[in-house]
Amino acid sequence: MHISPLKIVFLSFLSMFLLHVKTHAQVLIPDEHIEVSLRMIGHQILLQAGDSTSRVLPIREEQGKYKISFDTEFAFNPDTLVHTVNTLVKDTGIGMGYNLQVATCETGEVVYSYEISDLEGKNIIPCASRDVPMGCYDLLIILKNATPTEAEHAEVAMNEVKDEDDQRKYIPFALGLMIFIGVLLMLRKRRKAVNEDPHVISLGRFLFDTRTAALTLDGDLIELSGKEAELLQVLCEKANETIARDVILNLVWGDEGDYVGRTLDVFISKLRKKLEKDPKVKIVNIRGVGYKLLMDD
Repeated sequence: MHISPLKIVFLSFLSMFLLHVKTHAQVLIPDEHIEVSLRMIGHQILLQAGDSTSRVLPIREEQGKYKISFDTEFAFNPDTLVHTVNTLVKDTGIGMGYNLQVATCETGEVVYSYEISDLEGKNIIPCASRDVPMGCYDLLIILKNATPTEAEHAEVAMNEVKDEDDQRKYIPFALGLMIFIGVLLMLRKRRKAVNEDPHVISLGRFLFDTRTAALTLDGDLIELSGKEAELLQVLCEKANETIARDVILNLVWGDEGDYVGRTLDVFISKLRKKLEKDPKVKIVNIRGVGYKLLMDD
């Protein structure tokens, strides 16, 4: 199926416009989902330590760092800890990576830490095989590409406001251009429909209907007499070609003698006057031969 260049431009512009007005806001993971996921991590850590009864205390969050606390002491193996946390972070989708620290409850001293930038396992985990003895520990976890900090929230909000302002400025121009292109498409379609009619001849800005002998300019009708219409049709059929006087006389008037020969010049003059509103359409006299209808593209 053939698509005209104008339609391609119109559809391309429409696609760009819709893409532009689409809000580019950062996707935020609900805090409730993160909290539940982190509590599940704490629960699994206790289970790995053989404790199915102790509680995971309320999750604390400050500037993007989450604290998982427990109401009991436990021991852990780093390798098992990494595997458990990795699996749950990946399954719950709360981050593309994370930084985890295990700190003592009393002093906050970090007894073990690691950082994951790739959940597929392409990471170096320090001291993975050394068991950590029984003690009171908190897990401090920073999720990467999960929920923004307050500053990031504010930046996202500001960007959304800016996007909305840009969209409001852009919409009038976009609508105007879309209307303009739509009008061009409509005029192109109308002209194509006219050109497909074998009885309608396009003469620059003029349209000449050979069935009704109607000559129009931008929708306005220009009166033609019967002989003017016949003469114009003969000239149109041989546009940009010289037609001998005798040929024109024979086609329009037949054998009516010298009087008709002089009358031809009068009718040519009348047609010139009616066609003069479009300088690209001219009837020129080829001295000693006849006339030619010139149309510039």
